[in-house]
Amino acid sequence: MKSAGYFAFAACCALALPLSTHAAATGAVAFQLGDLPRIVNLSEPQISPDGKRIAVIVSTPDWKTDKSQQELDLVDVASGTRRALTWKREDISTPRWSPDGTRLAFLAKDADTKEDQLFVMPMDGGDALRVTGIKHGVDAYSWSPDGSQLAFVSADEAANAKAIKEHDDAFQVTDNHFLTRAALTPWHLWLVPSAGGTAKRLTEGSYSLQTDQQDDAPVPAWSRDGRSIAFVRFPGPYWGPSFHSVIDAVDTGGGQPRTLVAAEGSANVMYAPDSDNFAFMRPRDGDQNNGNAVYVSVNGDIRDATQALARNFNGYAWLPRGKGLLLAGEDGTHAVLWEQPLSGAAKKLDLGEVEAGAEVSVSKTGALAFVGATTTHPGELYVMDSVRAKPRRLTNLNAFVDHLALGRTESIEWQGPDGFHEDGALTYPVGYRRGQTYPLVLVIHGGPEAASTVKFSPLPQLLAAQGFVVFQPNYRGSTNLGDAYQHAIFRDTGVGPGKDVMAGVDAVQKLGIVDAQRIGVTGWSYGGYMTTWLTGHYPIWKAAVSGAALTDWVMDYTISYYQTGDLYFFGDSPWTAKDHDIWREQSPIAYAKNVTAPTLIMGDVGDPNVPLVNSYEWYHALRDNGVPVEFYAYPVDTHFPKDIVRTTDVYRRWVGWMTQHLK
Repeated sequence: MKSAGYFAFAACCALALPLSTHAAATGAVAFQLGDLPRIVNLSEPQISPDGKRIAVIVSTPDWKTDKSQQELDLVDVASGTRRALTWKREDISTPRWSPDGTRLAFLAKDADTKEDQLFVMPMDGGDALRVTGIKHGVDAYSWSPDGSQLAFVSADEAANAKAIKEHDDAFQVTDNHFLTRAALTPWHLWLVPSAGGTAKRLTEGSYSLQTDQQDDAPVPAWSRDGRSIAFVRFPGPYWGPSFHSVIDAVDTGGGQPRTLVAAEGSANVMYAPDSDNFAFMRPRDGDQNNGNAVYVSVNGDIRDATQALARNFNGYAWLPRGKGLLLAGEDGTHAVLWEQPLSGAAKKLDLGEVEAGAEVSVSKTGALAFVGATTTHPGELYVMDSVRAKPRRLTNLNAFVDHLALGRTESIEWQGPDGFHEDGALTYPVGYRRGQTYPLVLVIHGGPEAASTVKFSPLPQLLAAQGFVVFQPNYRGSTNLGDAYQHAIFRDTGVGPGKDVMAGVDAVQKLGIVDAQRIGVTGWSYGGYMTTWLTGHYPIWKAAVSGAALTDWVMDYTISYYQTGDLYFFGDSPWTAKDHDIWREQSPIAYAKNVTAPTLIMGDVGDPNVPLVNSYEWYHALRDNGVPVEFYAYPVDTHFPKDIVRTTDVYRRWVGWMTQHLK
């Protein structure tokens, strides 16, 4: 494995695409494939209660092992000094300070149980203590207000574990996806002393505190007196019906849970500091086609604190003393933060040129920590002394990028169809010269509940280094232009978004920088769906890259993990007479006979999100109609390869296909 990885890296460097003549003319080297393993990723920043230190996870790709080398680092806010707290640990996640700031907890893979367990580290010196040894590991946890206990979430043992071991293992198909190999068990809530000891179970039943496809388990929230814990209650362990989640609470002494919030779709509950008030996220007005709103319960009265903004938020945090909220989300092509009082208008924070990540940590002093990026620099750790201060960068782990020639990235806006004012991110070729025209490549975001912003992104820069104009359009369904725009994808998943993208292409062409005879379209996931839709409806494309594309809505609904998630796009099942036709009409596979653009197809074999069957359909439809097409599958069980070797290979093929057919 290590040897193969080494030679794969050498081959990658040898096959690296040639630097464009424009980049060469500048004298600086452009961003290229060999730079991908050099990008250091920072995540989950957690500022100490006193605001003086920040714990952050630092992940560095290792080409030889094809893994990311992780460490949990401690950064001094005043000086920026950084030191490692862990050594040779795997699967590090979820660092959390004890309420008094004397200890730091985190999750990491345990050598004995081979599962992610909970560790607690004293901050005055000493080794981390493993405080759980539960069979199926820990998915989420939180400190009690007095720091004496930790509440955590873990999956149950199968009731028929002995029978399964003896191959009596048939399972009932319900809300699972077609790649499921065993029935899931629910996740439940436990308590353990923070100094180590016997864990105590708090909840049980067929409901679950986690699902199989959540990125992160919802964190249990302690009441300020430590007598009860609020949690997100899903109908079961499968993601399909997860939209029916509610918020319950259970006493730490035991007993049956009680419902705090009965409105379905509620999640991400957090109590305000030193208060009985709490907040939670829910699609605005319960409509899954709206953005995520932040609701607050103040003295028992629940209301949408973000109603006036009427847009999607990716995350939130309480500000000191519970007087307001800090909100994270996209505003146009920028990733921003807002200060939202419990009553009154929200105010956008002045971040200058920094694009803020959604993970924001707030200290008791009001200092903020987050990972931010700019148009020309990948993510670094930032701190703000208050919501009124300017961001200050504490790390420079990706300094090498500052010495490269990059394509300039800026926002572009246009008037779209149906009265929508739309936007996207535009990256110019490295060494761009006014008056010249260049081939254009679209990179369409997935989701569709996502957004393209102007922050540094490797793929657009790899394309810009080869002399392409790169356009990342936001289309209806995107989360950056308010609920009306996001909601407009309802029962219009292809036609409307397609018109939005084409209006954006017209706006880019009006700048006079595009060679209209050399335009390509690409995307992954819903971006792949848009790619297949556009190539089946518009004849302008000279090349396409379709990654993990949804091509057949009916099949996708039937075998993917999200199932009922698709229902919200159309209103009802494709297997009903009333709505059968719209599911077919919005499926790109119905228009495959119209495609002429040479197409590269890629995807992961074990993808439960957009099953690779979609891509097999598209491949055979294009091949049988004489369209030049190639199809590459990666033998992993993800929606996009997570390792550096495969990720680099995806980008190599992606950029190479555009270079082959547009230049």
